[in-house]
Amino acid sequence: MNKKLLFEQLNEKIDGEVLYDNLHRIIYATDASAYREMPLLVTFPKNTKDIVQIVKFANENNLNIIPRAAGTSLAGQVVGNGLILDVSKHMTSILELNQEEKWIRVQPGVVLDQLNLFLKPYGLFFGPETSTANRCCIGGMLGNNSCGSHSVVYRATREHTIESEVVLSDASLTTFKHLSQAELDKKLNANNLEAKIYQKLYSIVSNKELVKEIEDSFPEKALTRRNTAYALDEIKEDQFDLTKLLVGSEGTLAIATDIKLSLVDLPPKEKALVCVHCETLEESFHANLIALKHTPVAVELMDKNILELSAKNIEQKANRFFIKGNPDAILMVELAFHTREELDEVADEMEEDLRTNGFYGHCSRVYGKDIFKVWSLRKAGLGLLSNMPGSAKPVSVIEDTAVVPEKLPAYMKEFKQLMDQYNLSCVYHAHIGTGELHLRPILDLKKKKDKELFHTLAKETALLVKKYRGSLSGEHGDGRLRGEFIPLMFGETVYNLMCEVKDVFDPKGILNPNKIVNTPSMNTSLRYDGDYKDVKVDTYFDFSAQKGWLSAIEQCNGSGDCRKGIEFGGTMCPSYRATGDEKNTTRARANTLRELLSRPQSSKIFSQPEILEALELCVSCKACKSECPSNVDMTRLKAEFMQHHYDENSVGYRTWLVAFLPQLQACFSKIPFLYNMVVNNSLSSTLLKKILKFAPQRSLPPLSKMTLRSFAKRYSNQEKGKNGKVYLFADEFTNHMEAEIGTKFIELLSQLGYEVEIPKHIESGRTALSKGLLKKAKKIANRNVNLLKDIVTDNEPLIGIEPSCILSFRDEYPDLVDNELKEGAKKLAKSSFLFDEFLLSEIKKGKIVKEQFSSEPLKIFLHGHCHQKSLASVEASRDMLSLPQNYEVEMIPSGCCGMAGAFGYEKKNYDLSMAMGEQVLFPYVRKATPDIQIAAPGTSCRQQIFDGTGRQAKHPIEILFKALK
Repeated sequence: MNKKLLFEQLNEKIDGEVLYDNLHRIIYATDASAYREMPLLVTFPKNTKDIVQIVKFANENNLNIIPRAAGTSLAGQVVGNGLILDVSKHMTSILELNQEEKWIRVQPGVVLDQLNLFLKPYGLFFGPETSTANRCCIGGMLGNNSCGSHSVVYRATREHTIESEVVLSDASLTTFKHLSQAELDKKLNANNLEAKIYQKLYSIVSNKELVKEIEDSFPEKALTRRNTAYALDEIKEDQFDLTKLLVGSEGTLAIATDIKLSLVDLPPKEKALVCVHCETLEESFHANLIALKHTPVAVELMDKNILELSAKNIEQKANRFFIKGNPDAILMVELAFHTREELDEVADEMEEDLRTNGFYGHCSRVYGKDIFKVWSLRKAGLGLLSNMPGSAKPVSVIEDTAVVPEKLPAYMKEFKQLMDQYNLSCVYHAHIGTGELHLRPILDLKKKKDKELFHTLAKETALLVKKYRGSLSGEHGDGRLRGEFIPLMFGETVYNLMCEVKDVFDPKGILNPNKIVNTPSMNTSLRYDGDYKDVKVDTYFDFSAQKGWLSAIEQCNGSGDCRKGIEFGGTMCPSYRATGDEKNTTRARANTLRELLSRPQSSKIFSQPEILEALELCVSCKACKSECPSNVDMTRLKAEFMQHHYDENSVGYRTWLVAFLPQLQACFSKIPFLYNMVVNNSLSSTLLKKILKFAPQRSLPPLSKMTLRSFAKRYSNQEKGKNGKVYLFADEFTNHMEAEIGTKFIELLSQLGYEVEIPKHIESGRTALSKGLLKKAKKIANRNVNLLKDIVTDNEPLIGIEPSCILSFRDEYPDLVDNELKEGAKKLAKSSFLFDEFLLSEIKKGKIVKEQFSSEPLKIFLHGHCHQKSLASVEASRDMLSLPQNYEVEMIPSGCCGMAGAFGYEKKNYDLSMAMGEQVLFPYVRKATPDIQIAAPGTSCRQQIFDGTGRQAKHPIEILFKALK
């Protein structure tokens, strides 16, 4: 098909966007499942009219449509070879709220957590809560009949969907809702597609024999998680409501454009998590039944595999505070009551009940804000699983089965025998309280043997689920993964009814084909099928811990954590947050790298324009390294790719100038007045910015009158400090441009009783790293490690001022230096600290006390540096600044400031850079009264704050120095 011609024709018909470029087709070829199909076009409808036009266009051109929201589907629901219809970009409006009747109308692209933030002031929320709540959309929840951790109480999306406006396959509009008999009769007697749909469904539910067949073949009613196939058992002759069928139909029957949902009151504020530590996995299945007797609102499970992986994740490590020892599994039982007394009474009773029944493991009890930390660890489970090094991963194949909780111990015993039969290990986690455990056997889907086993396990597990009259899908849906086994689960009669339902809704088969019914074999169209090849390349970074560069890229499983909004904190992913474009997510960049390195479309694989475009707006903030549960470090992946790109091509002059900035500034630092005259003069600075292609609105930073090293030489006759000696890393930014901050730090440490020495070293290599010039960065790292490894120790550590520079010793150096220097680099990394980390550790030792500082009051707003947030902690700066008796520090809940080194200086990035700042940081600073001090440890952050607000932010060192008595 002529994609360009189709694009031109459709683009004229809709208000939204249509894209057919190779990059977007790659990005939308996968979701969070194991599947991959290259779509034809990608569309972003702005309104219902657009969707109607897209459906008409698909009919006219015999194309199919794949409705998509956040793309977090685990069963391949939103992969296909037709037109992607992405509602998550524009159709994001909350349309109407009726507080008294407790319902709300929304468009399908509304994000669940954003909806609940909107509802919170009204004392209401939408009950079903998924682990992907900070990015999943209501349309996707409707398509999948999503449940979530609290489905013990709130059940699934189907129970909360009142009505929905939909576009049918002939492009007609209608509304599905509960119908009175008169309304139903009117529908039945019409002459259109909608009438045919009602006639078919009514003929089924009014046939008692068919109804009996349906009831007998569906999972037992006591099972609340039952999301397999079309919900024919939910349509009743006397309660005719096609929303029950629409929910869970995965976009195969109609496309929802306006959804009316029922709401519930916010739960009681007094909550506790009782975290039951189980010595064996089997013990947890029985402990679950005891926990359920005590009216919990949630019971979740994490097995040993996830617990161990969480210890290796930077962000989740801090959320393990409640874990004691090495349990085989932990049950997280949430209780909610109106008073603390009721809460503790029930928790005590439950723990006693567990002990009475022979469970003697440790029980942690968690209250208040700490509950959120535990749930964050649990919700990170899927991403953590992708962090297993190498190609073998816990795969989504049988992860969604559910049986009633009472049958779970027996079911799991037989399931374990099945795993043992094939010598497979398996990961167990999630919704044990409702009888659904996410079971993920570890397979390598690059291997033919494991692809066959993928199919065998799916089929044998389906038979086992049928034996226990469970549901093959509890919440993730059938999609491409389970549709093949629906005839086996329901029998030919009921399956044929489902095919007839699909045919009457969608006679041309244009709506999300090959999902639920008429599904191809579940081990076809996989990400790693056919022409997928592991790229063999000598890398500059050492990726052996991830089993290779491509394996590091493949750690992205598509769960979409990088799509979370600014309302939910964190930093990942700055350019996506500012643009709302999927192509600017970490997921999109990883997908593009994986696709085009393993299936290159050019002999110069490191010059493929799609990769360069996908990486262009990555600001190298490092947030994904810590906030992505799979630890996809896109900053490092990008730098590695760019060096190979330079190996194939020449290095651009601007890239060269930025990378070599420290050397250039070192030269000019001998004549700083001349340099400053050039950058401060409007004529010469304008010309210089034009040459550099820097934004004219930016001011170029001047050089200090004297370098930090020069000052330190004058200070070298200091006495030996009573508190010991430290080595100060004179980073390139502080040494040349902000020596005043460095001098204050030396004076601060000296007055606090420390001897300070700047050892022999060169620049950190940060500018080279930021531009992907790894050959240069490697030489710098080797040189610095050689110079410092034998003098820096735990007792005489290396302290840094600029976060991105000193943290290079901990992050990049150990994986960048020559092999013979690796041990030295690791040793040096352990003794390298950011200024606040060092000072806080000394405060905790009692060497620095608040009596040494002013008691004058001061309010401080603190913005953290991206690398500090990812690789260390901004809390250390907060706690350090809180040492003076009356200093009050408020953390600005900002992500990336938007400057990101040279990124924000470049003319082409200026608008985006300022848009990033406008999301949280700039408004927060503007609301600060003049007596509030703005603090930011990053030099580029301080420049961005000044350019965006006119406020002069101070380095935390300057503030603490001023507070000295």
